[in-house]
Amino acid sequence: MAQEQAEAAPYRRKGLTPLSWAAKGGHEEVVKMLLKRDDVNVNAADEEGQTPLFIAAGGGYDGIVKMLLERCDVDPNITNQYGETPLYIAAWMGHEGVMKMLLERKDIKPDTVDDLTGETPLFRAAWEGFEEIVKMLLERKDVNPSAVDEQGQTPLFGAAREGHERVVKMLLDHVDVNPNTTDNYGRAPLSIAAGAEREGVVGILLERWDVNPNTQNEYGETPLSIAAWEGHEGVARMLLERNDINPDARDNLASETPLFIAARGGRMGIVKMLLEQSSVNPNIRDQFDQTPLFIAAREGHKGVIKLLLERADVKPDTADKYGETPLYEAASEGHVDVVKMLLERNDVNPNFEDSSGQTPLFAAAGNGHEGVVKVLLERNDVNPNIADSSGQTPLFIAARRGRTTAVKRLLERIDVDTHLTDIDGETALWHALDRGNDAIVKLLSEHRNFIPALDGDELTTPPSSEPSHTGQRPSKRFRRF
Repeated sequence: MAQEQAEAAPYRRKGLTPLSWAAKGGHEEVVKMLLKRDDVNVNAADEEGQTPLFIAAGGGYDGIVKMLLERCDVDPNITNQYGETPLYIAAWMGHEGVMKMLLERKDIKPDTVDDLTGETPLFRAAWEGFEEIVKMLLERKDVNPSAVDEQGQTPLFGAAREGHERVVKMLLDHVDVNPNTTDNYGRAPLSIAAGAEREGVVGILLERWDVNPNTQNEYGETPLSIAAWEGHEGVARMLLERNDINPDARDNLASETPLFIAARGGRMGIVKMLLEQSSVNPNIRDQFDQTPLFIAAREGHKGVIKLLLERADVKPDTADKYGETPLYEAASEGHVDVVKMLLERNDVNPNFEDSSGQTPLFAAAGNGHEGVVKVLLERNDVNPNIADSSGQTPLFIAARRGRTTAVKRLLERIDVDTHLTDIDGETALWHALDRGNDAIVKLLSEHRNFIPALDGDELTTPPSSEPSHTGQRPSKRFRRF
């Protein structure tokens, strides 16, 4: 007995009455007996605000719901602590029989919204894909099929996101449903379906002439942009079949088009589809003046780069706002195969200088990408002695940053000049000494073009950067790398 009392105690604290208990267990005969008593409060709620009717509706107990609804003193619209009605919970759980009985009550309020998300019973039924319940609710004049939740979304959003195609069709057939309604974030049902890869729903929506395929969310992203980001090829294909699609629509984050987004993600299938569209500009620039080819080169997506280079109108040497080209970017990231692909083009300049006068060889040497350095130096037209705005060559950068293998590669070129000085009159050797890169100091001092060779204590003390006389300027310390 004590054990039974201990087990029942938590439920007593929830405020469940005998009628609630009977409803919770689906005990029709007990409910029937209790309802014959005059002192039974049929609307008594537990601590969560749930009445016997709410409990029975949630459990799908048709017989108990029927008995309760036959009483005129039973209120079918009492909400629990979350603002949910018996009708809402029945719609959520998909109890069609309960829904039908509740909707037959003349005092029912079928469009009551909950307090948590602002959803109506129709929204919840559409989200869950309960077609018969959606049909019941749509037949009522007092149900608003375009009621919005706290995110500004209508029932169509929920059905689209979850891929409930038949529900989507039912909603679209309703005269009051606007398929282009946007939520608080500027998203339309088509954007939601595209992002969730609900191809069936996307197809249904695109069959409607009044559906705008170019709706932009708060970030300026279109359904096509979203499909490109997620890599949903089937969705992208359907969108591109619409004659009114704008495949070059820019977002307002970085002014990128779907081609940018697909190129960054390495979405070859979508890139191919987009490039087959004559209206797609492969040389379009984002807010940094970077092209899709630039982005793909940075990420090292060889397949995407191959597709882009096959477009006759592509400009592979387009520089961004910093003067950097796709080749520079690939060299900087160490993408050897991409560098090779770009160098096969006659319209790619391997000595293209950025805004500070640095070439792709600078980027490769400075970041220690030996493979790229090797590939670049194998080109006879690559000049290893080009100096940047501070008068430094790739050898300086590699020496200062301790890129031993890059220095070795550079010194293999007979035309590399180790005697050059920067605007402060300092050599590559000085920078190696200054940074304590002994291995590089040794390489430079032993190089056959470097005279005289240094040894002993001379390798540990860099030349002074202080002025030797009042007319000499001090050494500058601004360096890019």
